[in-house]
Amino acid sequence: MDNVVLIGMPGAGKSTVGVILAKRLGYEFVDSDLLIIREAGKTLPDILADVGVEGFLEIEGRVGERIRCKKTVIATGGSMVYCADAMENLREGGVVVWLDTEPDELSKSADRGIAAEPGATVADIFAQRRPLYEKYADIHIECAKGTDRVVSQIRAALEKRRANGITPARSAGFIEK
Repeated sequence: MDNVVLIGMPGAGKSTVGVILAKRLGYEFVDSDLLIIREAGKTLPDILADVGVEGFLEIEGRVGERIRCKKTVIATGGSMVYCADAMENLREGGVVVWLDTEPDELSKSADRGIAAEPGATVADIFAQRRPLYEKYADIHIECAKGTDRVVSQIRAALEKRRANGITPARSAGFIEK
């Protein structure tokens, strides 16, 4: 296993889980949102205000397509799943883990910078993205009962895949819950 790629809604805990998981696996950690901020020289809300959702997704896609690393936990932005080429790049080098959190459980932050049309609710965004999370996920983790439990569930699922000889290249169509 090379990389672990975390996908899911904004506020699901990808960055928090990612840092802890990376420490426990002895891996590096990359947050794609921080790469986007570095590339654009602006915060996520400022990027969205300046270039809109489509422009933001173009930047996010370029960043995702360029990520090249090994033994790294990668926390993606919640909208990375809209960027097919980026997701294919990330899947080639890693196992994709969907941190599934119900909309009413998501951490809410007005200044987060969510790539969505004005007026869209968290439930609307979740309904639109859910099929994409399902499409790309190799492992599906239902987030509940704290970060440590989620990290333990991911580690157990990764170990099960390793024991079964499932590598990223062989993972298509195999979703571990």
